[in-house]
Amino acid sequence: MLLMIKQENPFFNYPVLIGGLLLTVLDFTFLFMTSGRDPGIIPRNAQPPELDESVDLNTPSIEWISNKDVKLPRTKDLIVNGHSVRVKFCDTCLLYRPPRASHCSICNNCIQKFDHHCPWVGQCIGLRNYVSFIFFISTSTFLCLYVFVFSWINIIRQEGDLSSIMRDDLLSVALIVYCFVAVWFVGGLTVFHFYLICTNQTTYENFRYRYDKKENPFNRGILKNIKELFFSKIPPSMINFRTWVTEDDDSVAGSAAAEFNEGFIGSKDKFDIEMGKYGKENDVRLPSILQNLDYSGIDDNLKKKEGNGADAFDPYFLPSEQVPKYSPRCSNERT
Repeated sequence: MLLMIKQENPFFNYPVLIGGLLLTVLDFTFLFMTSGRDPGIIPRNAQPPELDESVDLNTPSIEWISNKDVKLPRTKDLIVNGHSVRVKFCDTCLLYRPPRASHCSICNNCIQKFDHHCPWVGQCIGLRNYVSFIFFISTSTFLCLYVFVFSWINIIRQEGDLSSIMRDDLLSVALIVYCFVAVWFVGGLTVFHFYLICTNQTTYENFRYRYDKKENPFNRGILKNIKELFFSKIPPSMINFRTWVTEDDDSVAGSAAAEFNEGFIGSKDKFDIEMGKYGKENDVRLPSILQNLDYSGIDDNLKKKEGNGADAFDPYFLPSEQVPKYSPRCSNERT
């Protein structure tokens, strides 16, 4: 498009350039809105839900929740618009997923009205960002068509042989080829999603053939389906990402592996078992897993060991009650 500005008619070329820039800005804006907005993450439960008294415990879909002494049914039936809809229990989030929700294996969250996980956006597409996703792929399709058409116009309006013009204007030819290939992907995706909008389906439901053998309880007609999507208010996020989070006891205590990774020592450093420190200056603390071991009686074993001329026993990997009684046979096996 920059090449078109150099032509004779600026009243035609400048509007074309401005239109392309506006479409590009809109495309990136909808991309950031899709990737940066909460798709509708459902908060997890710290405890499993209480057992409903009306549930029949003799059904084969009963599952025991570990360490909770609670057994819950794997599925429940809810009534939506006069139709029975079955919802599943999520073992990870410890909740019954709302209708049309699903657990994303990549994001590891239950998403409201889960459509799919888009690897190009790096985000799940769900209830709260589906509209911006539709605008993103629509503007991407329109931008490809826009560049494709005006790149051809830029070639055709030049005088001379078409083949020679295309050899001289390689940039326009490259844009034509690129947009022709890209429009089939984003254009096909846009058409497919407008079909889903008109039938009030999600990509997940369509790929699972949810409504091939039964009626879609969410389909209210084309006009009402479009109105429900584009003219309804986006619900607020169920998660406050700015709230303060309290650390769990496990995270406060820390893991033994993390403590080891903070800096384990070599054989040349100095140990102080009683103080729980090591290093040349005794400025680094010994991992807590080693501080709780009983080291009584190790000195006698070390003296006996050293007296026999064998390697000294390393007390940091076995407690005193597990210290092997060394014999010449054990020494040979170690060597």
